Amino acid sequence: MRVLLVEDERSLSAAIAKMLRREHFEADAAYTGPEGLDDALSGGYDAIILDVMLPGMDGFAILEEIRRQGVTTPVMMLTARGELEDRVRGLTGGADYYLPKPFEQAELVACLRAITRRRDERPVMELSFGGVSLSPADGRLSCAATGDSVKLGAKEYQMMELFLRNPAQILPKETLLDRVWGLESDSDYNQLEVYVSFLRKKLAFIGADVKIRATRGVGYSLEAGA
Repeated sequence: MRVLLVEDERSLSAAIAKMLRREHFEADAAYTGPEGLDDALSGGYDAIILDVMLPGMDGFAILEEIRRQGVTTPVMMLTARGELEDRVRGLTGGADYYLPKPFEQAELVACLRAITRRRDERPVMELSFGGVSLSPADGRLSCAATGDSVKLGAKEYQMMELFLRNPAQILPKETLLDRVWGLESDSDYNQLEVYVSFLRKKLAFIGADVKIRATRGVGYSLEAGA
């Protein structure tokens, strides 16, 4: 399970990340509001731990924006601002839990497991673009025009999810490697190209009118009618 930790206090961030890894979570850190927003919008996380007081953009604004853009990733607000008004604002804004500092590590882990478990129980929604849709329920990629579909492997699914969450936008190769294989992976651009090739073949197999376009030296984008 992969968690995005948006916390500007680096020593606290490092301590939480270490604790999460001990509990078998993968943890990526962001230290500013804009950085946290970009990472959260990538769609590559199972949960987000979000501080309120952040440089550049506060946690409430990040939460509002990701929910506005349709990101349903569970969010735990983790902050020293524990007043009732702030808790209500966070929860009504789309947070799944509001945990004031200081906190016990066991409580944080228990709450994190609870919000991710609730997410698994929610009805899942398909992602779609250009007549192509991806179903989280069964991992199938479908084409509305032909009615054909194909099952995606785990990494193929993660890559296609990123493309569908960011249609017609160039995703840098580094971003794809990071989101799909993780920061600690030894995977390289050659492996990324292999999986892009897999996805292109499966898009062609179902007769999709979208293509994965390469921008030399930069990355890839999902384009309609390309």
